[in-house]
Amino acid sequence: MLSEENNQILTRVGPGTLMGDLLRRYWTPALLSMELPGPDCVPVRVRLLGENLVAFRDTEGKVGLVAENCPHRGASLYFGRNEECGLRCPYHGWKFDTEGTCVDMPSEPADSTFKYKMKLTSYPVHESGGIVWAYLGPRETMTPFRDFGTDSLPEEKVYARKQLARCNWVQTMEGNLDSAHISWLHQFNGVADLPDDGTDKPGYPSNAMAWKFWAHDRAPRLEVHDTWYGYRYAAIRTTPNGNTNVRITEYCVPYSTVVASNPFTTRQLMVVPIDDENCWRYNFTTQVDLNPNGYGGENLFAVSPFETPFRNPGSGITPREYTAENDYLIDREDQRTSTFSGIRDFVSQDFMVTESMGPIYDRTKEHLATTDKAVIRMRNILLKAAKGLPDGGQPPALAGPDHDFRKIRSAEKNLEPGEDWRILGTDDDPVVQEAMLAAANRPPTTPNTPA
Repeated sequence: MLSEENNQILTRVGPGTLMGDLLRRYWTPALLSMELPGPDCVPVRVRLLGENLVAFRDTEGKVGLVAENCPHRGASLYFGRNEECGLRCPYHGWKFDTEGTCVDMPSEPADSTFKYKMKLTSYPVHESGGIVWAYLGPRETMTPFRDFGTDSLPEEKVYARKQLARCNWVQTMEGNLDSAHISWLHQFNGVADLPDDGTDKPGYPSNAMAWKFWAHDRAPRLEVHDTWYGYRYAAIRTTPNGNTNVRITEYCVPYSTVVASNPFTTRQLMVVPIDDENCWRYNFTTQVDLNPNGYGGENLFAVSPFETPFRNPGSGITPREYTAENDYLIDREDQRTSTFSGIRDFVSQDFMVTESMGPIYDRTKEHLATTDKAVIRMRNILLKAAKGLPDGGQPPALAGPDHDFRKIRSAEKNLEPGEDWRILGTDDDPVVQEAMLAAANRPPTTPNTPA
């Protein structure tokens, strides 16, 4: 369990808080590019790390992310006119460009120099992979953009979606880093009819078999391996045929996860705090065609009765049908006869448990167990980094010449005798090498397509 002080540090993200100051040192998803579909389009409200902002795309297509309230009398710039390379306040016509510079002040005399003294708070942005990223920290500490593989994606390969969660960001993060719950929360009775360990790709189970493993061994053993970006951990289970199955999940500080998939994946899940009590779940692609052999199939949920399929529907905001207000449409008869949770939407099962803890869970009341090792490690990393920042500590996992975020990959496999799970998904993994070679030998779809 955490002390009340540490729980407050961990969960509070507003300006001036320890965790808020730490998170502001990273490039953070602010909104989807598709929310600003074209030059001079309608502005968008953005609430990020407890700050109320407005995003707009100017006449030349450049994105601005600025404080919502006009520095004159505080009117919301969301209602402003987006025109001629600037956002004009509807109250008195003051106009600001994407850098926050006041470029017109028509309510003042023509010879007034007052506009040159006005500066609207604005934040640097970077568009990549269908996402507008922002840096909310001090300009003097801004580091290069952390490219997880999105910068060179051609437009036709971009997938970026987000979904609203009504709880503190840490609760959602902890769900992403919990491989034990899939043996319970996401199970269904029909798993008994799925195949055991047989596969045409030795060592790599089909997705149907993976479900069988989760149900067969419901108390996984966890091993955590520290890395420069955070850690990777394995949930180790015994399969019905006595093999050792490992599901490897990556954690990259502060709010990025790559959840296990076979043979490996780089698809990112990021939990971005809106404020202390709400967050966005971002899901986006990071690399093109790096898994040519398709071990295990493409559709994780094709073998399950859940309504949410794993597919690429294009970028956008995923709506919520299953909410706390309708009890996540829980069906008690279905809970008795079909699914363990009684909720037919896979992701909404996660929403149900994390949101039902309340907006900010009091972690002084929890009792952690052996399957919580990854959750504990994430908390310790964040708390140490947040507390050390005021004393000049360097935040972990920042962009640097020796840090290639494109190589962060999760994996899943039935181990061979003596095989080290720490190799899986890395550049030393033969399957990764095969995929990279195949990708390098294919002609690029655009001049910037990565090998």
